[in-house]
Amino acid sequence: MCEFERFVLFLFIAQDFDPFMLLVAAILKGEPVVKKQKRLRTILLTYILVLCSNMVVFASETGEQHNLGELLPVWSVFPFVGMLLSIAIFPLIKPEWWEHHMLKVVVFWSLVFLVPFGFAFGGEMLVLNILEIVLLDYLPFIVLLFGLFVVAGGIILRGTLIGTPKVNIILLLIGTVLASWVGTTGASMLLIRPVIRANQWRQKKAHIIVFFIFLVSNIGGCLTPVGDPPLFLGFLRGIPFFWTMKLFPMFLLNSGILLTVLYFLDRYYYEKELAAGRRPSDVEDAQVKKPLRVEGLLNLVFMGMIIGAVILNGVLPNSAVFADQVTGEVYGVHVFEGIVVGYNSIVQMAIILIAAFLSMKTTRKAIRTDNCFTWACIKEVATLFIGIFITMIPALSLLKAHGASLGITSPMEFFWATGALSSFLDNAPTYLVFLTTAGSLGVAKGLITTVGTVSAKALMGISAGAVFMGANTYIGNAPNFMVRSIAEENKIAMPSFFGYMLWSLCILIPLFFIDTLIFFL
Repeated sequence: MCEFERFVLFLFIAQDFDPFMLLVAAILKGEPVVKKQKRLRTILLTYILVLCSNMVVFASETGEQHNLGELLPVWSVFPFVGMLLSIAIFPLIKPEWWEHHMLKVVVFWSLVFLVPFGFAFGGEMLVLNILEIVLLDYLPFIVLLFGLFVVAGGIILRGTLIGTPKVNIILLLIGTVLASWVGTTGASMLLIRPVIRANQWRQKKAHIIVFFIFLVSNIGGCLTPVGDPPLFLGFLRGIPFFWTMKLFPMFLLNSGILLTVLYFLDRYYYEKELAAGRRPSDVEDAQVKKPLRVEGLLNLVFMGMIIGAVILNGVLPNSAVFADQVTGEVYGVHVFEGIVVGYNSIVQMAIILIAAFLSMKTTRKAIRTDNCFTWACIKEVATLFIGIFITMIPALSLLKAHGASLGITSPMEFFWATGALSSFLDNAPTYLVFLTTAGSLGVAKGLITTVGTVSAKALMGISAGAVFMGANTYIGNAPNFMVRSIAEENKIAMPSFFGYMLWSLCILIPLFFIDTLIFFL
């Protein structure tokens, strides 16, 4: 610790003043910290400046020859666990408080990680990791979600669509097939509103949204690299574009079982609705049957722009204009030491934002009004996931450092290890860790990738685990939380965080055991 830090800490102690604890107390009380205590603001700013001034603490241990995950203790994942528990518990026990103070909780858990990390590793390492996770991971993630949310919100299915078990199965089947070609997020944003509108007359409908997340937001994206980010990363590392079609038997089995279970479950609730005297005609839109028609079709062009931008992001580094073809170094904007925002990523985000802008300008307001389009959902997702991404830094670092030493060698182990971690962590880096692990096993036959030769069965396990088991929790895949937020905004009482996990435990886990017996033993 430098002398300046000791001096500032001495001032804190001499004044019997603990700024961090005051911040915690203010957050728990739900008070506006800056307005409540001007002095606290001044000291907190000093506190941050102290962290940034400490450039290289533990310099002998944090040099380039070391991996951050080799230095962090296991308990450094505590803020991440706290963040997840907050998402799980607060909406259940204090929903109104959570709605108004969500950002404060995010700031609290982020500081629980960042402040000790800054003191231990220095300001340079702190800024480096914040910029890396925010600029390289979070920003492209939230821009893509934002673009798809805006564009899909400009497409509406008009006409009489009654939420019967048969209609619900057809809608979810369409979404599941579509997910591999426009991405799980794109398909989710396109189909969730028609599904909600069709079932507006029903009281019990949360189960439909749960299965929607299972199928459209996750399992449906396994057939092409466009379907889910982990598969696209595999494509960039040498896996053929259509190789993922080998997952079609698993896709068919899982989708078939889930749709069958949903049909009988939905029919049970449907008959109870009818027995209770509720009828589709209770909804004004269903009293007079109208032919189905789609409005806002120009947004399909903007949707194509977004999907094209994602593909372009992966293709551009193959050009000498965007990357050094010898070293593979991507050209871009140098933000900080070691942090380069690639021009290919900038092009992707620019195209997505242009598509969103054009969608807002060209779509009639009546369409968005009838779609119940508001900014609340994307705001909630953006707020929570910035906290998740920041507090997830230690977990991902530990996984990258020790993933290869976990002793995982068989396809079954790859399936469950990748899936278990993808249920809570970002499934893209999790996929890469285990793909690299599989490539280091030295198998004689398999797919030749940039990380080594990978057994076809091991790759199937890694791919299926990353895509399928993202459905296990609300945070397992980006569209999960978005779909839940849109459903709740439309007054659908969705299961809590743990309640949803109970659904996945009872339905998905047995299904994944069936997958193991058939495909990975």
